[in-house]
Amino acid sequence: MKSVSAFLTCAGLFLLLLSTNTIAQSVKLTKVWETDTTVTTPESVFYDNKTNTIYVSCINGGPAPENSKSFIAKVSPDGKVLQRITEGLNSTKGLIVSGNKIYVTEIFKLVEIDLKTGKVSKKYDVPEAKFLNDVTADESGMVYFTDMRNNRIWMLHNGMIMKVSEGGPLNNPNGLLYEKGKLLVGNGDGKILAYDIKTKQYTTLAEGMGGIDGLVSDGKKGYFASEWRGKIWHVTPDGKIELLHDTVDQKINTADIDYIPSKKTLLVPTFFVNKVLAFKVD
Repeated sequence: MKSVSAFLTCAGLFLLLLSTNTIAQSVKLTKVWETDTTVTTPESVFYDNKTNTIYVSCINGGPAPENSKSFIAKVSPDGKVLQRITEGLNSTKGLIVSGNKIYVTEIFKLVEIDLKTGKVSKKYDVPEAKFLNDVTADESGMVYFTDMRNNRIWMLHNGMIMKVSEGGPLNNPNGLLYEKGKLLVGNGDGKILAYDIKTKQYTTLAEGMGGIDGLVSDGKKGYFASEWRGKIWHVTPDGKIELLHDTVDQKINTADIDYIPSKKTLLVPTFFVNKVLAFKVD
């Protein structure tokens, strides 16, 4: 009786696990379009829902301070490269649209650009900057950005550059996302940290990935995270990670991504491959 009972118990557990695995569908990415190769060395993408436009920061060459050929490109939601709106920038990195401005980092400066004209309205010097990278903004328009090689987070407040956080658990911080009073940080050690702006305390949301480049919400309390070398992860609200995309062996980079929840579309700049890819998320 004990052996039969044990068999039935094991069988029941197996069926339960099978049922659970069947219900728990994995997130899937299917490529739907790609741009032409005129978006040279695309590092960061941002979808502006007000103008229904994708903006791309293009390094256009090597990611070195002396590179002054970087530009911002406009791309339609179906992947057509429309025009360059800002040129003569220095090795652009993270980009975001906030209000009527585009904010993009160069290696040593934060650049403010008029959204309508594409003209640079101001460049902000950042104290002791070594390698500025990703940018995010809160609901009030406050702009935050990382200095990866200094393990610092900065903000632009009333025209002044102010330090938010330094050291501690920050380890080559790159990806940055503002969400409900917190800054989510993609660390170089593969962790996603949450920094509470009021309490100034850090918690770890997820770990086990490589150095994180892009970090965006999935619209369902989870996140998508990219590794520059060619991986994209999904992170559940409880911190579980799943590898969705791996093009490391093909040498197709996955830099600073963005996600359009209304279109269920993930935008991926490929850096040295000179294209932006779009994936349908299922």
